[in-house]
Amino acid sequence: HILLRSGLASVIGSFEGFQIIFEADNGKEFIEKLETNPEPDIVLLDITMPVMNGFETAQWIKKNRPEIKVIVLSMMDDDHSIIRMIRYGAGGYILKDSKPALLKSALHEVLDKGFFFNELVSGKMIYMVQKGNGKSSEEDLNEKEIDFLKLCCTEKSYKEIAVDMNITPRAVES
Repeated sequence: HILLRSGLASVIGSFEGFQIIFEADNGKEFIEKLETNPEPDIVLLDITMPVMNGFETAQWIKKNRPEIKVIVLSMMDDDHSIIRMIRYGAGGYILKDSKPALLKSALHEVLDKGFFFNELVSGKMIYMVQKGNGKSSEEDLNEKEIDFLKLCCTEKSYKEIAVDMNITPRAVES
């Protein structure tokens, strides 16, 4: 929605240190605009878009431009959508009815740490781990993956986690 997107751009433009590089109506237009505009550090991505939806766009970003961080801004608060977007590389997930202060926090944390997990996302992830989803369980994780999950629960950035685990920051992001 152009009107809502413009309002959101104004809000973000008022945050110190943030600038809107470009806006797009859908994932296909986003990819096209990447060819003629500077690459953004962070993309705010809605799930419900025409032509190329947020799931498809997040997958494309993860595969083709993994250095771009993604924050999902959606009305969808179901487990499936949240977990799916995290699997597709989203570093944060907030609802459209969130306050501007939460958006500002998410932008800063994703930029600084690579991720932002609020109560909504944390709760869904805990549920997924406790209940399982038929695809993964604690027994399927190796020792290094478990260590990584423990470090993710700290205040450490991806770079600090990389140092602790003796791997590259890129490997931590992946």
